[in-house]
Amino acid sequence: MEALVVTRHTLGAARFADLARTAVDRVVAANKDSVLLAARLFADCVAADGVIHAFGTGHSQAAALEVAGRAGGLVPTSRISLADLVLRGGEDPAILRDPLLERSPGLADRLYALATPRPQDLFVIISNSGVNNAVVDLALKVTGAGHPLVALTSLEHTHAVPALHAGGKRLVDLADAVLDNGAPAGDAVLPLPDGGALCGISTLTSSLLVQMVVAEAVALLLAEGHDAPVYVSANLPGGHERNALLEARYTGRLHRGGH
Repeated sequence: MEALVVTRHTLGAARFADLARTAVDRVVAANKDSVLLAARLFADCVAADGVIHAFGTGHSQAAALEVAGRAGGLVPTSRISLADLVLRGGEDPAILRDPLLERSPGLADRLYALATPRPQDLFVIISNSGVNNAVVDLALKVTGAGHPLVALTSLEHTHAVPALHAGGKRLVDLADAVLDNGAPAGDAVLPLPDGGALCGISTLTSSLLVQMVVAEAVALLLAEGHDAPVYVSANLPGGHERNALLEARYTGRLHRGGH
C-alpha cells in the first residue's frame, strides 16, 4: 500500500476549512426535521416554566456550554458536569482523576439529584459515541422520570462501536429527538501518514446545531405569545444586572457545572 503523501493540500488550515464548510452544509441539511423537533421541545419546556439541563463529558462539555449560561442563549438552562459530584456532591476529588470515569456505572442517580430537576424540565445529553455508562444511565434516569430528552451525537460513531451499557442501549435509543453532528467515528477529519487523524469536527457542528435549535425555539416562543428570556453578555454595560433579574425567576434551579 502506498504511504499517504502529505501536502498542504491534504493537511493544513485551508484543507480543514474546506472540510468544515462541507460538514456544516451536510449537517444543516441532514438535521432539518430534528432541529424543528428539538426546538419544539425547548419551547414547550420554557413555556411551562421548565429548565433545560445539558450534560456532556470530555469535549462534549463544549456543546453543553453552548446550551447553558451563554450570551445570546436561553436563561432557564443548567449544566450538569461530572465535577458536580465533587463540587456539590461531596465526593473525593480523586475520582475526577479517573480518565474513564464516564464509563463508570452508578453515577446517574447522583447527577440527577444534584441537578434538582422539576417534572416540566428537559434534558439535553451530548456524546459523540453515545455508549458510555454515565451517558446512557442518565438518559435512562431522565426518561424513566418522564422528562423529554434531546440527544446530540454522531450517528456514524455510535453505530461503529459496541454498546458498553449492560442493557445494550445507546443514547440514540432513548431520545425523543436526535441531532446528528455528522462527525466521523473518532471525530478527526484530516488523515495522517501513520493512520491517525487530525482536527475534530464535532465541536463546530454541535455548536451550530445547538444555536439553530435555540434560534428556532425562541422564534416559536415569541410567535406563540410567550416570554423568551435570553442572556446578554455580562461584559456589556448593565448586562450582569439584567441577567440577574432574569435568573431570579429560577432561583435555586440553575447550575453551571459545579456552581
